[in-house]
Amino acid sequence: MKKTLLYSLAAFVGLTFASCADDYDDWNAPQGWEPENAITLSGFSATPVAGNIDLATQEQDVKVFTLSEVALPENTELSKTRMVITPTGEADYTLPQTIEANNDGTVNRTELQTAVVRAYGKRPVARPFKAHVYSDVMANGQALLVDAGEIDINVIPEAPFISKAYYFIGDFNGWTSDVTELVKYKFTHSGADVYEDPIFTYTVTTTNANQCWKIIPQENIDANDVWAQGVVGTVVDGSTDTEGALVTENPQAGKFAEPGTYVVTLNMIDYTYTITKVDTYYMVGGVYGWSADAASRLAFYNESGSKASITTQWTGDANLKIWNRDNIGNWDFAWGSVTDGATDAEGDLINSGANAFVCPEKGAYYTLTIDMAAKKYSWTKLDNQEPQAYTTVSLIGGFNDWGGDVDMQQTASHNWYVRHTFNAGTEMKFRSNHDWSSTNWGGKAESLAGMIYAAETGGDNLNIAAGTYDIYFNDITGKFLFVEVK
Repeated sequence: MKKTLLYSLAAFVGLTFASCADDYDDWNAPQGWEPENAITLSGFSATPVAGNIDLATQEQDVKVFTLSEVALPENTELSKTRMVITPTGEADYTLPQTIEANNDGTVNRTELQTAVVRAYGKRPVARPFKAHVYSDVMANGQALLVDAGEIDINVIPEAPFISKAYYFIGDFNGWTSDVTELVKYKFTHSGADVYEDPIFTYTVTTTNANQCWKIIPQENIDANDVWAQGVVGTVVDGSTDTEGALVTENPQAGKFAEPGTYVVTLNMIDYTYTITKVDTYYMVGGVYGWSADAASRLAFYNESGSKASITTQWTGDANLKIWNRDNIGNWDFAWGSVTDGATDAEGDLINSGANAFVCPEKGAYYTLTIDMAAKKYSWTKLDNQEPQAYTTVSLIGGFNDWGGDVDMQQTASHNWYVRHTFNAGTEMKFRSNHDWSSTNWGGKAESLAGMIYAAETGGDNLNIAAGTYDIYFNDITGKFLFVEVK
């Protein structure tokens, strides 16, 4: 027994209990002050563990420090230990946080993870703290708070690896191994720290069924090796699940079972994905007519995510409402503005008691963009108010041996529609005036990269799967849309 320490403890027990009668039970709340009435005992101190504390490799009880051995007098024991940690680096939360500790210097892994993430976020790098250790010594039923000193610790929070960028690869882009091509298929991201915002999104449109996919991290792009270690995929090959886990060990291919436009969302902190099929929206109103039949022939063209748009000259009274495909003709489910006749440049969309809204400038060319997730709309006036006009726009391709035209109907200025059945997969283009010397439209690299379909003059042939489609085309923007009829 260390007599000096024993005598010091006995002296403090006799002299200081009167001033230590307060409870020390409220350890959970963050505190910006040193615990009152704490005393020090010669030889009683905390020593930090060596090196960084990596929570990804720890058990539930994490060793943070050791307490010097103490020989306590009879009827005296070490009952509780706490540590108050304060970040010493550049942190988001700088107030001290108190964590329960065991007398052997271990703490609960979850509590330490929570405290580190609260201060610094989830990025798995060593984070510095000052840790002040305090212990309760019980003697004759009373508590004495003992200061074991301050130590420096560095803690690495547990988090999966998250690349700074991801790219989509699959049947829809020929599983290209050409890095210069694959970079066109980049998931969108907010640009924030990926451990603070681990959400990545990509919108893909395919006119073919059973289209498989995987995900490529930025590191493989940088190494100029698409199929290097780190490829992300599903657990089960050919999974058509709309949500599930992502893995990098033996990654398999997910699959879009049906043609359509899909928003793929990755949560890389959880390594999960969700897939949402984008609905199709139609305009009903003064430009083309207020009937369900008119609306079915005038579609919005899918943009990224939940956005869609339509560009035309807003003729007549320029009023409109919006239906989704399943509810065409049902006015109870029509989308519109809060205020009847609203001409605001932007506004909210509602579908309960919705009113017709109006282009800000009747007779002018505008693009109307809708965001059905945000439930917002906005108007953008075209710089060119005299776009080239065409007498006809038609389909031509392998389905008719490139020798005939299937004419489309102009349903609103510069917007065209036709329903057509392709009995087999085929290549095709759009063209004007039944003449190759006039304008024709095909695929362009940018649209195929984003898989949001926009054609360009003289572009490549488009590959269309067998089936019956409602086909929409805008000769100003080049946007087109195939909606399979079932």
